[in-house]
Formats: sequence, C-alpha cells, structure tokens
Amino acid sequence: MSKGPPTLRLDRLLANLGYGSRREVQRLAVMGLVTLDGVPLRDSDQRIPVTADLSARMTVDGEPLDPPPGMVLMMNKPLGVTCSHKEPPIVYSLLPDRWRDRDPVISTVGRLDKETSGLLLMTDDGALLHRIISPRSNVTKRYDVTLDRPLQGGEEKTFASGEMMLESEKTPLLPVALEVVSPTRAFVTLTEGRYHQVRRMFAAVGNHVTALHRDRVGGLDLPTDLASGEFRVMNEHDISQIFAAR
Repeated sequence: MSKGPPTLRLDRLLANLGYGSRREVQRLAVMGLVTLDGVPLRDSDQRIPVTADLSARMTVDGEPLDPPPGMVLMMNKPLGVTCSHKEPPIVYSLLPDRWRDRDPVISTVGRLDKETSGLLLMTDDGALLHRIISPRSNVTKRYDVTLDRPLQGGEEKTFASGEMMLESEKTPLLPVALEVVSPTRAFVTLTEGRYHQVRRMFAAVGNHVTALHRDRVGGLDLPTDLASGEFRVMNEHDISQIFAAR
C-alpha cells in the first residue's frame, strides 16, 4: 500500500512558510483569501496534503503559494553580499522578506565569500544540503578565475598533483583541475571547499586572483539568463543535474 503525501494543518502550513502567526493565517482563511483549486479554504484547521504541485494549486491573497518545504533555489550571487546571517549585506536580503520566517529555515549550500560571484544553491532541505556537501557525493565546483599576472605554465601539474600544501594546512589538497583560457584567465574545478581555497592556491604559486566567479556545481550550470542578484526555484531535473558527472 503506497504512502500518501504528508499533510499539515492549513494554519501551520502557512505560518511555517512565513505568512504570519497562526492567528493571522486564520484571519486570512476566514476572509476567503486562501484558495485551493479555486475554492476558498475558510477552515484553518483543515489538513492539506503537501504535494509538489501545491504552489500551482493554492493562492494566498491572490498570489501563488510560496514553494512548500523541500524548496531548492539557485541564485546568481552578486559581489558585495555575504552568505552569513550576521555580516550585512547578506544574501538572504535578496529573497522575499517573509522567507526569512520560514520553518525550516533556508540555508546556503556551502558559501561564496563576499568578493566571489556566481552559482549559489540554497535550500530548506537539510538532508539534501548534507548530501551535496558530503565528500562521498564528490560534487565538483567550477570557478572562472581572472588573474593579476600571466600563468607560468607549471600550475596545471602542481594543482593536479594531490600534493599541494597551503599555508597553515596539515593535509595536502585533493587534485584540482586547471583549464587555461588565456594567460590571465582559467577555469578551476575542485571537490573540496577549504577556506578561500582558489585564492590561496594561486597565491601559493605567486599569483593573485582579481575576480572569481562560480559557474557550475556538479553538472548544473549557472543559467545564462539568470541575472546577477536573481534566483529561481529548482525543479527535480535541476536538482538531479547537481549529481550528474561532467
């Protein structure tokens, strides 16, 4: 016997999505401002099956319901914002205000530092987050790197050796792939995510990173039509691409 989708009381569902307290949600329902398949839901105690298509079927005050729990976002992170909750300006300020009140909370999948732009994943699905960042998943990250000085020619071998040590580190880096685009530009693909790893790698070979942009996570590319600072909700195919080999 197949198990149906999980259900939540309407007031709990909308409160968890940041639409207000349960009492405020009750008022929305009584006023007929919450609909499912075009029918007003006036009983806030009613249990709602939380299905993948719920956002397409339910409206709140005339607008489609925000994605239910299990949401995964891709963002083209701009320069100058942090992935912290405490060091403004924060990347979460680029999301709708009420999303900061969601339960479970939205978290970034790993981090990009303030001066790094590009593909940033965000989710409220803790199991998926840990699956992506787990070393067992071997999810790669590719960075478009602009350098202050021309490459010398030995960087590719050094990065790929699996023997490169960074200052203050006790273990060598796992092999890193370097694809030269021009004397001062390259793509770097790595599986680890040590602190400022790409910048420190090039510093260790006597160069300086002037611009850093992540354009791929696993097999998922940053869409060319996703402008800096914009985000979109990912579908199942997008999520599967994270774990696809390239």
